[in-house]
Amino acid sequence: MSKMNTAIFPQPIRDLPEADIPLEGVKAYLSQSDSHQIIFMEFEKDVDLPEHSHAAQIGIVLEGTIELTVAGEKTTYTRGDRYYIPDGVLHSGKISAGYADITFFNEPDRYFRK
Repeated sequence: MSKMNTAIFPQPIRDLPEADIPLEGVKAYLSQSDSHQIIFMEFEKDVDLPEHSHAAQIGIVLEGTIELTVAGEKTTYTRGDRYYIPDGVLHSGKISAGYADITFFNEPDRYFRK
């Protein structure tokens, strides 16, 4: 268990199943519903997210920085900020090492258990 895990998310979150997010250096815990998912994510490495789209996404930044380009508009979010990506809208991003957030995906199968 890394120091990052214990500093960001308490044990009840770390006891959730891990999500199979295919990015290097990300640790993610999955809260699953029949209609949506909530992912508790933390990044140990910088990550570039290529442009893509999916169902609506809402994020709350806990630590660090994420730069999102949503529908061509670039915005940087830091601790305490919230972001919203509407359903089907193209977006890309840069996530800095040390970033952590809670993300709601308005779909039940965006990610699966590891």
